[in-house]
Amino acid sequence: MSGESNYQPSNGFTRWLDVRLPIMRLGYDSFVDFPTPRNLNYWWTFGAILSFCLIIQIVTGVVLAMHYTPHATMAFTSVEHIMRDVNYGWLIRYVHANGASMFFLACYIHMFRGLYYGSYKAPREVLWILGVILYILMMAAGFLGYVLPWGQMSFWAATVITNLFGAIPLIGDALREFLWGGFSVDNPTLNRFFSLHYLVPFLILGVVMLHIWALHVTGQNNPDGIEVKDEQDTVKFTPHATIKDIFGLSIFLLLFAYFVFFNPNALGHADNYIPANPLQTPPHIVPEWYLLPFYAILRAITFDIGPISSKLGGIIAMGAAMAVLFVLPWLDTSKVRSARFRPLYRQFFWIFVACCMGLGYLGGQPAEGAYVTAAQILTAYYFLHFLVILPVLGLVEKTKPLPESIAQAVLGGSGGSADATASPEKRG
Repeated sequence: MSGESNYQPSNGFTRWLDVRLPIMRLGYDSFVDFPTPRNLNYWWTFGAILSFCLIIQIVTGVVLAMHYTPHATMAFTSVEHIMRDVNYGWLIRYVHANGASMFFLACYIHMFRGLYYGSYKAPREVLWILGVILYILMMAAGFLGYVLPWGQMSFWAATVITNLFGAIPLIGDALREFLWGGFSVDNPTLNRFFSLHYLVPFLILGVVMLHIWALHVTGQNNPDGIEVKDEQDTVKFTPHATIKDIFGLSIFLLLFAYFVFFNPNALGHADNYIPANPLQTPPHIVPEWYLLPFYAILRAITFDIGPISSKLGGIIAMGAAMAVLFVLPWLDTSKVRSARFRPLYRQFFWIFVACCMGLGYLGGQPAEGAYVTAAQILTAYYFLHFLVILPVLGLVEKTKPLPESIAQAVLGGSGGSADATASPEKRG
């Protein structure tokens, strides 16, 4: 995508290194000279924000691991030791805990931007699939990390979720006992979860590198959803995109700082400040907020489907809700990428956003009465959106005319140019 390299070593050392390990050339071609569509706006900054969040999570996680004790009798106390006795331990823990929420917030915005502007369409299918893999790895890391403080909500969330594996035919019991390290959630479980929680962020880092590689092969999508045609359609990544990234990240950090310094426990659960007690079940067990939509789908299946029990049906529905994202590039039959030129799709997109937010709300409510009914309706719509609405819309929707080029849309006042600077986006 970026074509021939324009990197010129500036001194003897860089010339020597460039012949043997052209890492500086790679950095220059990827983050300085890389051609970026000139109509990108601030929704595209969330790629950089996500990279920043990942680095923060890894650095703070490594420091926390130096002081954390993964033992059922000492884990809760070690977290309190970090908060009270380790120099700036309270800050490191609050940055890590709230950083997970900020990571997911940026990820959800990043994904919804991709859905709105059709960033999953050819030739970016692999880029999208790698993004879905990253999302699933993030959910795994988030859940594993939620267990580590070994408070009431940690213990019982681990108990509820790991028990679900027992419903899988043939291998369920063996898989559950492997996760437990025995016959119940106890010290071996905590050790396994700690080891996996430490490992998964580095897996995420590896997949992020593949994600960036795939991005640089196909090039970035843009608000108009049209491909770059010539040099007039692009600007250099630095300074144009980097300045925008830095500004967007600065605004994001204000929100991050608010939670860390002024409301650090707002996104957590009070029961996690009570030591884990296997003999006392909390009245209402909930995961972290970023897992709630899928938790609502899991609990929405309250009925048996032939030989499939309700528990197994919930697992299948939750797995299918993630799996459908992998095949999204082939479910959307429209030739037009951007919702800017798809008036019908734009309406259904916002309905889908409301559906996801509704599932998130219902996931945090008791699994009873009207909450269950509403969750079943929204779960049905979730699958309807991907499996019915998107394929049909591509066949029947009358789209608006596309601009001939990005440069024309930005500079020539044609086909949606004003809209290109006013509407939001993200990078990646």
